[in-house]
Amino acid sequence: MGRTSTVVVVAGLLVLAGCGGFGGVDGDGTATAGTGGDLEIHHIDVGQADSTLVITPSNETILIDTGDYRDDGATVVDYLEAHDIDRIDHLVTTHGHADHIGGHPAVIEYLETNGEGVGAVYDSGVPHTTATYDAYLDAIEAYNVTLYEVAAGDTLPLESDGLEATVLNPPEDGTGDDIDANSVVLALEYGDFSYLTTGDIDERAERRLVETRGDDLAADAYQAGHHGSSTASTDPFLDAVAPEVAVVSSPLDSRYGHPHDEVLAAFADRGVETYWTGVHGTVVLATDGSEIDVATEREGPTDPEALLERKADAQSSLATEPNGGERPRADEVRPSFDSTPARTLPR
Repeated sequence: MGRTSTVVVVAGLLVLAGCGGFGGVDGDGTATAGTGGDLEIHHIDVGQADSTLVITPSNETILIDTGDYRDDGATVVDYLEAHDIDRIDHLVTTHGHADHIGGHPAVIEYLETNGEGVGAVYDSGVPHTTATYDAYLDAIEAYNVTLYEVAAGDTLPLESDGLEATVLNPPEDGTGDDIDANSVVLALEYGDFSYLTTGDIDERAERRLVETRGDDLAADAYQAGHHGSSTASTDPFLDAVAPEVAVVSSPLDSRYGHPHDEVLAAFADRGVETYWTGVHGTVVLATDGSEIDVATEREGPTDPEALLERKADAQSSLATEPNGGERPRADEVRPSFDSTPARTLPR
């Protein structure tokens, strides 16, 4: 993968109109749409969940995950509406956990009934035994959306010249039925810029990727695996990726303590400029293939050590709230649901 050498940090309220290229920040701190030609990667603030919108230089759209089932896609649908996006060309499901596919049914329904639909869905093919996963497959079937199973070596059929989206995980022979380990890992390359997003892969999957795909992992920007959990972003993996910029998707009051201190410390040791949706809100990367602009919804430090301090302050405040600020969590698992895949995914 190519590497860029310049990171230009731009902070401000994100109000990107339409699908045009990122134009920078006005004097009032508002990020505006430009004339096109840039690759945009929007890390939508969906709390303890994941959703990333990619807008290509030719205005194709890739949506990677859609947030948690409790939100039922509302945040992502609102974001798409605010940006005048009425079609997702490629909907990538990293894996079947409810904090990644929770908005899939609502997003698919919204686009199919109010917009231009969904081009295709890409999935690891590893099923889950939850009502959320069932609803996801039901939505695909109800609207007759094409569903593909992907594995390492596959590429998304993009129209944008100079942009490639390559699947690095799961391996073709799979890794059993472990949902996290089989997360779809996607590498984007545009000019000299490279980006890596890894779903919820764990240390075992990272080790395998370093051993088998080590030369393909280097990336200028990296979305921290598993919301910044210490089960991912291990030292050998970070050494292979060697990112300049990292983005963590989790709330400031994460009930799991994400991002874990060990991960922020590892970023600090490597001088990685770090953005955390819990601090910065939605984070947008924009690149012309040589430089990276970063726009954030809220201002905040990008030094991982300063983020560690913000995290400690937040945890201290949380400890004074009833039940530690924890909300009751509904059990979404259907005991009678058959663990056999509900659909056969074509390759």
